[in-house]
Amino acid sequence: MKILYHHRTASKDGQAVHIEEMIGSLRALGHEVMVVAPGGESRPQDKARMGDDVGWVQRLRARLPKWVYELLELGYSLLAYRRLARAARVFRPDAIYERYNLYLLAGLLLKRRTGLPLLLEVNAPLADERERFGGLALPRLARWAEGLVWRGADMVLPVTRVLGDLVAARGVPAERLMVVPNGINEEHFAGAPTPAEAKAALGWPDALVLGFTGFVRDWHGMDRVIRWMASGDAPRHARLLLVGDGPARADLEALARELNLGDRVRFTGVISRDDVPRHVAAFDIALQPAVVAYASPLKLFEYLALAKAIVAPRQPNIEEVLEDQRNALLFDPAQPLALEGLLARLAHDEALRQRLGEGAHATIGRLNLTWLGNAERVVALARSLRDAPASTLGDVKI
Repeated sequence: MKILYHHRTASKDGQAVHIEEMIGSLRALGHEVMVVAPGGESRPQDKARMGDDVGWVQRLRARLPKWVYELLELGYSLLAYRRLARAARVFRPDAIYERYNLYLLAGLLLKRRTGLPLLLEVNAPLADERERFGGLALPRLARWAEGLVWRGADMVLPVTRVLGDLVAARGVPAERLMVVPNGINEEHFAGAPTPAEAKAALGWPDALVLGFTGFVRDWHGMDRVIRWMASGDAPRHARLLLVGDGPARADLEALARELNLGDRVRFTGVISRDDVPRHVAAFDIALQPAVVAYASPLKLFEYLALAKAIVAPRQPNIEEVLEDQRNALLFDPAQPLALEGLLARLAHDEALRQRLGEGAHATIGRLNLTWLGNAERVVALARSLRDAPASTLGDVKI
């Protein structure tokens, strides 16, 4: 098939991982993919580092009034549409695959103009998210644009069932929803060192390593893990490795110093994607202390792929992938010290860590949680949409 892939993402973080892996997997299956995106197509050989961002976008957002920035976002849709239309004339695709972003109407406009089926990947309810965390100057316009695109797509692909319920509540029929969670590139993690080798490389050959990957924020609750590290429940040989960076880093480092943990807590800072497997390989206990209610965290799939004993909150989106006692230990986030109790239990039970790690690794194959598997699902959907009578495709008036 020929797939026209469109996104508006310029940052080099988990979003870029999703984009690059999906494009790579579609091509690995033998399909042609043309990418239309800001600055052209990103490439794995660019060696983007996890957590990198686009400075000019952030500076523009900081300097402009919110309402001006939001109108510019909406106006960008016209520029993106012209690019997409030119690409479609040359490429003659079978379908459009678009990564949803707020105020991005380009894929919908092209679908309406050409009749091409539109598959829309949705990773978050961005109107609600931005209003709650960053503020929106034009919330009614944002929700209008969001609902228009969601209802206008021929198929909406949320990353969790929880997110799918939010999309359905905005008027998208169940038959036009299919959950496609994040995944893993097994080949990328196949060359990871053994835990012993990874620990030796860190200078922690005999340590019990607790680990976290990604962009760490205050709400992740890593301060609780650091305080546990200083408690009597944590073995003296326990170490905490935070792979990545984020706004909570400075406060967490200050807390570790205040508690005299020294080298028992270490931040790697921003690293390249290629370096992630060799760090995660060192983990004995993999941490997901908190997560937003609708997310599909990339780190979970990395933990599963490398057979780690996972600790995570018991909430519906997490339970779509993790099962307590089978491939993880899940705690009630509303219960005080529940996380700390599980950390102590795992820290002192090597057999339990081994059993959970084996269950974690088996989950990838059992649920087909790979980017290749996701690409196969997308292609099957695109084929069915391409071959369906025009009257059955999603429709919306603009």
